Amino acid sequence: MTVTSRDSPVSTSPGPDEQQLRRELAAVYRLVAHFRMTDLIFTHISLRLPGPDHHFLINPYGLLFEEITASSLVRVDVDGNPIGSHGGRVNPAGFVIHSAIHRSREDALCVLHTHSRAGCAVAALDEGLLPVNQMSLEFYDRVSYHDYEGIALNLDEQKRLVADLGECNALILRNHGLLTVGQTAAQAFLRMFYLDKACEIQIAAAAAGKLRLPPHEVCEYTAQQYEGTVIGDYGDPEAMGLAWAALLRLLERVAPGYDE
Repeated sequence: MTVTSRDSPVSTSPGPDEQQLRRELAAVYRLVAHFRMTDLIFTHISLRLPGPDHHFLINPYGLLFEEITASSLVRVDVDGNPIGSHGGRVNPAGFVIHSAIHRSREDALCVLHTHSRAGCAVAALDEGLLPVNQMSLEFYDRVSYHDYEGIALNLDEQKRLVADLGECNALILRNHGLLTVGQTAAQAFLRMFYLDKACEIQIAAAAAGKLRLPPHEVCEYTAQQYEGTVIGDYGDPEAMGLAWAALLRLLERVAPGYDE
């Protein structure tokens, strides 16, 4: 049975309100912390709110991801100005990267950026992500790259970042880190979990010896299996929803209170 597509958003209740979206985003912050993909108070995850204004939620600058709660998230406009009663300082680099993508990609409702060890290592390799393992094949010819230009504080970089991301849902920021987008917070997290895992496997395999890579035809076929576009294959449309539910149960055990 094939793995279900992570291009299909994990279902949530119809028309989630801001409080529900806050809980979902807080859950992702806590999961990123739990799986050790954090960089102290740096990096960021944002979630666009419903409406025409492109307001989005992002972490208050200064809190560790393990401290984030639904109520602590800051609502900002596309110019980085806090909106409403949930005020707070926002990481300038977070605003530059996230506002650019939210403004340009209507389907990128959640944007997740990490500086994990494995992700930064692959981002420093000239060949980038290789089709080393089944997990990496989800991203075969479906990950884009953005050259390093310095700390993301220059608004002029936004147009190049958006152009390099294109229609992909995963971006490797060279000499920097990883980025994924999704139609939900859950979808963006699951993409990041497996992108980061693919990077870990590549670094471990390369350190062990000569890499053996599958042929292009097999890589492309597997990528299409992940997308659920191969006719005749079994599917598992509930898999990602079940995985997300399991992750929320995990949080109830290891990080209760994230949804407050």
